[in-house]
Amino acid sequence: MNKKIIKNATIITLDPSLGDFPDGDILVGDDKILEVGPGLDAADAEVIDATGMIVIPGLINAHIHTWQAGLRGIAGNWTSVDYQKNIHRGIAMKYTPEATYLGNVIGALGQMSAGTTTIMDWCHVNATPEHTDGAIDGLQETGIRALFAHGTVKPEKKEGEKHFSEIPHPRSEIERLRKGRLANDDALVTLGMAILGPENSTKEVMMHDFALAREFGLVSSSHTWNRKNRICKEGFYPVAEAGMLGPDHNIVHGNYLVDDELKMLIDHGVTVTVTPTVEAQSAKADPLSGRVKKLGDQPSLGSDTEVFVAGDMFHTMRFALQFQHAIDCREQLNDNMPLEKLATSPREALEWSTIAGARALQMEDRIGSLTPGKKADLVLLKIDDVCLQPVHDPINAVVLFADRSNVDTVMIGGSFVKRNGLLRMPADQIARKQQMLGAAVQHVFELAGYQQPVM
Repeated sequence: MNKKIIKNATIITLDPSLGDFPDGDILVGDDKILEVGPGLDAADAEVIDATGMIVIPGLINAHIHTWQAGLRGIAGNWTSVDYQKNIHRGIAMKYTPEATYLGNVIGALGQMSAGTTTIMDWCHVNATPEHTDGAIDGLQETGIRALFAHGTVKPEKKEGEKHFSEIPHPRSEIERLRKGRLANDDALVTLGMAILGPENSTKEVMMHDFALAREFGLVSSSHTWNRKNRICKEGFYPVAEAGMLGPDHNIVHGNYLVDDELKMLIDHGVTVTVTPTVEAQSAKADPLSGRVKKLGDQPSLGSDTEVFVAGDMFHTMRFALQFQHAIDCREQLNDNMPLEKLATSPREALEWSTIAGARALQMEDRIGSLTPGKKADLVLLKIDDVCLQPVHDPINAVVLFADRSNVDTVMIGGSFVKRNGLLRMPADQIARKQQMLGAAVQHVFELAGYQQPVM
């Protein structure tokens, strides 16, 4: 057994049965955590001195369109209508398998560099099997843990063709992947389905897609808003009546869901992923974090798309907490009296970014906390930086002050993907991939006729 021991760290386990340790050790054997606690002895283990560091479970980005790393920042002033027009009906339709592969490489590296060890890669640029394989190649090359949620494109309807909402999820692709390269549920990259759901599909297509996910034992996820223009007006109720709604489905956003439907979803075990930094861009309703909490559940968090905003989970987690604080304050203030207590804590926000994310991906038995027996996915944060010192409360330091610059070491499945501030992939190789991605995206812009704003 290959053993490593992390010594002398401040450890935030997020396991209530273990608690936290101001000065503790973590023993790792192969890809799993063996022990956590103070004064562990492992004479035959590689020693990682974590003096002056905080160790947290690897962050989990429960919703990201990783392929869009090549489009970072093009939509800083867009609305969601602009996004649908320019991305789904424009750029995405000309995206190449090469650009998809490179976007996933750079996007996944960016996530790991910032302390994210697991993502739900909600990949909806899969116009061909070559796009799909390129996306998976990119994830596997980096060493990130990912649920690859296979999605479909959303082109403009053409004369004589069906609208995308009338086209069932391609069984042939799910079968090809499930019986082929993504057959192993214990691998770093596993398979899920990014389905259209009631917002973007007819009832018949929605029922087909849920049944397909169940048949192959896959987590499914759907973008959900419940605006008046949702295609299946009945929402998720037909799925519930058919007995196909449960913890294996994840909804994203849901800002406009009415209380009854949201409660029905949570009562059935459906998980909710909030993407607050993107939702704040043009949604007219607040993120669901607080409403989910009031119904006795926890939301998970995702960065969504980097066309709008930075994709690191420190930024997302902090924004989620502070946005919820603002909502809590609005709800609790009475006659301008001082607020007596905040309803949402930094520890909760960290849980949204770890254990709640693990549940959304149906991986809570493997990741999300530093529990012996779980995969050794963890992050070491250096705390000697002037932006963090002095550290009076480690949870507050992580959630409210830390950023990607503090991420010293990242371990996924017992292997280092970042150590001493450097990613495992050589810097010159990363630079080449970045240059290739820039060129590939520029080619896509030309194919799509997309004109970038002149500075």
